[in-house]
Amino acid sequence: MRALFVDANPSLAAVTERLLRPGDPPVAIHRDPEIKPADLPRLLAGHEIAIDDHTAFPTDIVRQCPALKHIVFLGTGARSYMNPEELEALGVTVHIIKGYGDTAVAEMAFALMWDAARQVATMDAAVRAGEWPRVVGMQLTGKTVGLIGTGGIGAEMARLCAGIGMRVIAWNRSPRALPGVEFVPLDRLLAESDVVSLHLLLNDETRGFLSAERIARMKPGAILVNTARGAVVDEAAMAAALESGHLGHAALDVFVEEPLPAGHPLRGLRNATLTSHAAFRTPEASDNLIGAALDHCRRIVTEGR
Repeated sequence: MRALFVDANPSLAAVTERLLRPGDPPVAIHRDPEIKPADLPRLLAGHEIAIDDHTAFPTDIVRQCPALKHIVFLGTGARSYMNPEELEALGVTVHIIKGYGDTAVAEMAFALMWDAARQVATMDAAVRAGEWPRVVGMQLTGKTVGLIGTGGIGAEMARLCAGIGMRVIAWNRSPRALPGVEFVPLDRLLAESDVVSLHLLLNDETRGFLSAERIARMKPGAILVNTARGAVVDEAAMAAALESGHLGHAALDVFVEEPLPAGHPLRGLRNATLTSHAAFRTPEASDNLIGAALDHCRRIVTEGR
């Protein structure tokens, strides 16, 4: 069986080359991270396995790839780029990779929280422009952080926040226990948290999870951190809450549409910190990610699944 990394950026291409072992199944690397779905039938001709970083695999396009049997998606958010059930019906299995960047993403969420509390990026831009703002920030020690979702990333965020003396409360869709974390009903978490940090997978149940109604239940002036998926939040309602001041600050690494389009309301808000879906991008996480993807390829060839 042959595999193709369809949309490798330079850093992930280099990691892939370094981690390939003698005797591995053939893995070709297409060094263009900006391909279009319409390119896939041509690129994947004769390849049974596709390694996918962020390219959409629409069902009608996959129908035009008769050799394709497996898609190894680099992350957990495959549903943002394809419909796994429809592809399964075509005989194409979608594989995801969990846990590769738990620490990296949690550290980014932690950094975004600090920026929102002390407005570091805002002051940096102002000082560079010749201004000298004296921003009054939020002291995080002693404050309450509410974690929505406590998988690997949420658990790491809990550890980091507890380490600086924050009270950590959490809500999870299924029962969970973590040392030093109090699990509470969602409405209580929203009402009591000075910082709400989102750590949910995107699926049909979580799309739009943080709705206008739930944003309205948040503590006035609270900080919202999202390193999960943009579509977990009602983006328009969040922007309105930031404009009104009900939300004190939003620190966001993910958006419904990426890259964030010109003219998007969030671009013009001073109380929003915006980063480019880069939370997982560390050398350690990249090694974990590509290593797991190659393990998927090895298993598919060895076990046929």
